Amino acid sequence: MNLYFRLLLLLWRIRKNHHTQSVLNPVDIDFKVMPSDCDINLHLTNSRYLAFMDLARTWMTQRMGLFSEVMKRRWFPIVNATAITYIRDIKPFQKFTVTTQLVGWDHKYFYIEQKFHSDRGLHAIAFVRGVFRHKKGIVAIEEMLEVAGYEGDAPTMPAEIVHWKAMLEEKKNNNLAK
Repeated sequence: MNLYFRLLLLLWRIRKNHHTQSVLNPVDIDFKVMPSDCDINLHLTNSRYLAFMDLARTWMTQRMGLFSEVMKRRWFPIVNATAITYIRDIKPFQKFTVTTQLVGWDHKYFYIEQKFHSDRGLHAIAFVRGVFRHKKGIVAIEEMLEVAGYEGDAPTMPAEIVHWKAMLEEKKNNNLAK
């Protein structure tokens, strides 16, 4: 239930926010862990990290100036792959920030890095590979960047993303061969 409440709060915040920034700038959003976000070990449960990542990517879409166009064009964000590393737990009632950044793209996918951090340090780091889809298929990266007003070159992807991307392709190719 609290995730729906957080989504409604985020949509209200999006409605009130009209500031945009470059697609390559990191975007921060703050949260607080509620007891219903915790597991039996009394820390943020693993599945909630992914839910907070969804909310943070939605906020990033707004900050990039894409949210209203995504809604108008009926684009649907699709996560193709996620890799997350948990470093330190997040306790009940603890405040934390999710920093989300578009770090690169290729012919089909965009790649996002998301970091969970607080006054206690880094809690988790995740990579997300995704696309936007519409009723005619996958939205071209070039179209997404054009809508966002980005005219520069693709950044050099971090080595971790390049390695992760290669691993994903190898998995796909190995399974297609079977």
